[in-house]
This record gives sequence, C-alpha cells and structure tokens, in this order.
Amino acid sequence: MGQVVIVGGGIAGLSAAYELSKTGIPHILVEKRPRLGGVIETRTWEGCVLESGPDSFISQKPEAMALIKELGMESEVIGSNDAERVTYIQRHGNLVRLPEGTTMFVPTRVGPMLASPIVGWGTKIRMGLELLRRPATYPDRSVSDFVADHFGQETVDYLAEPLLSGVYGGDVRKLSMQSVMPRFVELERTQGSLARALMKSRAPSGSGPLFRTMKRGLGSLVEKLATYANVIHGEVETIEQQPAGGFRVKLSDGWMDAAHVILACPAWSAAALLGGTDGVLARGLEQIPYSSSAIVTLVYNAAEFDGQRAGTGFLIPKVERRKLMACTFVGTKFPHRVPGGKLTLRCFFGSTGNEGVLDETDDRLTFFAKDELKRILGLTAAPIHASVNRWPRAMAQYTVGHSERLKEIQSRAAAIPGLYLAGNAYTGIGIPDCIRMGREAAKRVASITSTP
Repeated sequence: MGQVVIVGGGIAGLSAAYELSKTGIPHILVEKRPRLGGVIETRTWEGCVLESGPDSFISQKPEAMALIKELGMESEVIGSNDAERVTYIQRHGNLVRLPEGTTMFVPTRVGPMLASPIVGWGTKIRMGLELLRRPATYPDRSVSDFVADHFGQETVDYLAEPLLSGVYGGDVRKLSMQSVMPRFVELERTQGSLARALMKSRAPSGSGPLFRTMKRGLGSLVEKLATYANVIHGEVETIEQQPAGGFRVKLSDGWMDAAHVILACPAWSAAALLGGTDGVLARGLEQIPYSSSAIVTLVYNAAEFDGQRAGTGFLIPKVERRKLMACTFVGTKFPHRVPGGKLTLRCFFGSTGNEGVLDETDDRLTFFAKDELKRILGLTAAPIHASVNRWPRAMAQYTVGHSERLKEIQSRAAAIPGLYLAGNAYTGIGIPDCIRMGREAAKRVASITSTP
C-alpha cells in the first residue's frame, strides 16, 4: 500500500487525513505554516472566543455536522441566535434593517419590502413585476447582470452586492451566478420568477439555526482532526510524476515518495507545484483568482459601549463604502462567545479591488475600524482589546466561466493517476464544501488501493 501525501493543513487537508486514517492508509500531511487549520484559527481573551477567520458554517449543507458527529463532538455545537438575527445595510449614510423574508436579494414577503426604505418605489414595482417572469435559460452571466435582469440595478447595489461581498469578498460584476448561486439559476430555468418560487418553498419556522459553530471555537474542530493526521511542517517545492507511477515530492530538506498526492492547498499554490507535471493544468489553476481580507476584532466593556446596537451586524454597499465592508456583533449572533459585561465586534476590510488595505499597519487598520464605527454607530468608547488578522489570497473567486474552466481542470487532473484536488477553489467555498472535497479525495484513494 503506497503512501499518500497531502499538501495543505486546512480543513480540506485535515478532513482527507481523517478519512484516510479510518481506512488505515498511511499518509503524511505537509503544512508550511507552524499551525494547522488554514483560515480557521480561534483565540481567546478574558473569556471571549475570538475567531481570526470564519466564525461558523451554514447548517443547510450537512457535511460539517456529519463529520462533527463522527468525531463525537456534537455536544459542543451551538447554533446562531436566529430569534435576534437582524441585519442592517447602510443606505444614504443610515443603517436600514434588511426586510424580513428577504432571501439574499429576493423578497419573499410583500409587506416588509413595501415598508422598507432599502430600495425605492421604482425597484419595488420591478420586484412585483418579477412575479410574472416565465422560465428561461441563459448562458453563464455575472451575479450583477442576473440580479439586475430580475430586480433592477438598485437591488444589485443595496442587496446583492453587500450580501455577496460579505460571503465571497468579491466583485458581483465578475462572480458567476451559475457557480455562486446555482439554485437560483435552476429556479430561473424551471420557475421563471425567483420570488414566486421562494415564496412557495419558504422554510417553516423551527427548521433549525441558519449557522452552527463550536462552543469553544472552530479551532477545537481543527485540534480534534489533527489527532488523526500524521503531520510534518515544511514547504513542498515541487511534485514530479514518476514514469512507473506515483510521485516524488520535494521538500526543502529532501524528497519523499508518494503513491497518491492530494493537493488541498490554494489553486495558485497547486499551480506552482504542477508546472513541471502538466503546464496546461497549472495555467488553468492560475486562472482562478483569489480575494484578500483583513479582520479587526474589537472588545468593549458593555457598560461603556455608547454606540448604536445593530442586531447581528451591518453591511456597507460598495456605492457607499469607504474602507469598512461589514461588521458583526459577535455576542448577538452567538451569545456563548462573549461573557456578560463585554461586547465584541468583528470589522471586515479588503475584498476584490481593495487588497491594498492589507498593507496597512495593525494600528492603522484599528484606527480605520474605530473611525468608521464612530461615523456609523456613533461609537466613541475605547475598546479594551484589539486584534488584527490578515488573509491574503485566501478566498477563491468563481468568476464568469468558472464551471467551464473547472471541467478542464478536473479533466486534466483526472488524467494524472493518483492526483486529487480539494479546497475552496473548486465546487464550494464554505467549511462544509471543503470537508466534502477533502473526504471525497481520500475516499477515491481508498477505492483504488482496495481494488484487487
């Protein structure tokens, strides 16, 4: 039985290592950073659980919960406080509540949208006319073009753009609707009207929290998975395919042999490793762009907090944005994360076209956060703790044509026996998606090694 080398110790690589360990297949996971987890990192400060990267995973996708149950960690899962889940969007300098019943940018309740100042009456009429749309099929197009076609440009500017930027950190004029929100494309093809279709299929109350996370932070999931992984810390410099099958993997301190390689690293990193194996595949991987972001976390004494309380947080549309993209009130979203007497805010910067903000010093980023919170919330109190985390080239962008490019990438990779790709560059950016891809890659290895 040949050895498997996994490149990348994020959630995809760790999930692959876990799956291999279940079947007894020997593996080595190589991670160039001194810690595991990729963008998942949890820290604590005076009882506050502080996530340096993502703070949760979406409940609708089952792969994360399935893994957590297998690991015996189900009792450590907490859900988002959806009873108080209120999101605000800045419009003309003021925070406006996202109307109830809005699914992303699609209104599913007439009354709240009519009463909301989030869009004007012209757009509201356009939303009403959208109910009359008939089924149609279009080529892949941008999120911006798709939403504008259904609901008008104002819906793009004040609903789709801030909401999608909060998830992808990308440009809605470039993101592929087919790859980012395939369900909506399918509804357009089969139902015509998105609003009409979602009104019919609206989930009943009590269907579970929208988001879930770990009580002690997502880092606890990384720690558990790490116990199943055979890890070495170092940097893979290149991968060579062997004529007789398998690979040679070069690290800074020497070579190792591998029967299989799972590349659970960013696409741009995988491209650099595969240049000598398949130049066409490497160029395809290089074409997947990434966005960068920075998170400033501020902790306040609740008794001193003199700013507006804005539900679970607020988003700032690009048409009104200075530097701050969004802000989350951590204790409202997940009450278990913040002890009584304290209040934690997570402030988001960066995204496509604004990567330069990562070059600012920690002090400057903290200043930007405090300055914008003063302008938006009227907050003048000083934080009692501040931290800054940067994530350069961390979030893959599924731009228009992604699905076709992905077919070529998958075809080229499949032609190299023993090579597998996993991570947020391919078929989903969330934690459940990365878990799924990591485990699928390991299962493919297991299916081959178990074949007589």
